[in-house]
Amino acid sequence: MLIARTLKKSLSSSVGKPFSRLGTQAKWMSNVPENAVYGGPKPQNPNQRVTLTHLRQKHRRGEPITMVTAYDYPSAVHLDLAGIDICLVGDSASMVVHGHDTTLPISLEEMLVHCRAVARGAKRPLLVGDLPFGTYESSSNQAVDAAVRILKEGGMDAIKLEGGSPSRITAAKAIVEAGIAVIGHVGLTPQAISVLGGFRPQGKNISSAVKVVETAMALQESGCFAVVLECVPAPVAAAATSALRIPTIGIGAGPFCSGQVLVYHDLLGMMQHPHHAKVTPKFCKQFGQVGEVINKALLEYKEEVTNGSFPGPAHSPYKISLSDVDGFSKELQKLGLEKAASAAAEAAEKIELPEGKNQTSD
Repeated sequence: MLIARTLKKSLSSSVGKPFSRLGTQAKWMSNVPENAVYGGPKPQNPNQRVTLTHLRQKHRRGEPITMVTAYDYPSAVHLDLAGIDICLVGDSASMVVHGHDTTLPISLEEMLVHCRAVARGAKRPLLVGDLPFGTYESSSNQAVDAAVRILKEGGMDAIKLEGGSPSRITAAKAIVEAGIAVIGHVGLTPQAISVLGGFRPQGKNISSAVKVVETAMALQESGCFAVVLECVPAPVAAAATSALRIPTIGIGAGPFCSGQVLVYHDLLGMMQHPHHAKVTPKFCKQFGQVGEVINKALLEYKEEVTNGSFPGPAHSPYKISLSDVDGFSKELQKLGLEKAASAAAEAAEKIELPEGKNQTSD
């Protein structure tokens, strides 16, 4: 009863100034820093989040779906700002981030690190995480366990798996029945290079082309909400797209798919290293030459640090008044640090602080 009376009195005393205390408490509890050295996160509108419903609506209207890979927070933010529909945390990170020659080495634990970083940066796109090689081949139970981790620990909305063998179809169906959305992947499936004999296009003869279409249809029947078609001839991709009720996302599959996907580093022209020149596919259009910009900026940075022009006064923003510098130098002298005292005094002169202004550090 005492607690109830106290609470009632507290509530009645706040009448006339509603939410003032609540607002202050919310401000204190906010994880968004104010006036910090680095800016804080920006609020997101959950109503703008891409969902399977949005993708189905786009597909019915015949509007192309956009998908791009991302592997970290900065790339995810870029996709978010560009309004990309689907953000794929691909196992291609094995090649473009970790420097391997194939997608096979990357582990589930490594994929989860990438997924979490992307989930923090991309608030609008549908987030899809690849199941890496070795995490879903043994059994449906293994596949479901891996998919659950991608959503639960990685913050993804859906998963993607490669291939169309009976065991992969069964795995896809089990994952869907576990309540997890799935994108299938047929054509060139990089995880299967051991049996494909390398990164080879598929569907280039009659039997292979029919297999691409039949596999895509089997993945649709297993419950997949979309299918990636990689490195197949455009007529084969057009046939698969026509035969399916779900969207097809093409990569090196021509213009007749329901949407397109490219690797972030490839489409930006980010990589100038021989390794990446070797692994960048010939079907990829470079929409930018970001790698050249990065190289130029790094060379300029190195040059300015070497010649002492960076950082100058404009990039040394944290101030201490000349009078405080003098007092600081005297304290250093008392400590027997004559050289340090001289260094502080000389630095104050070089940084060209305005005379007589009382500038304190923020």
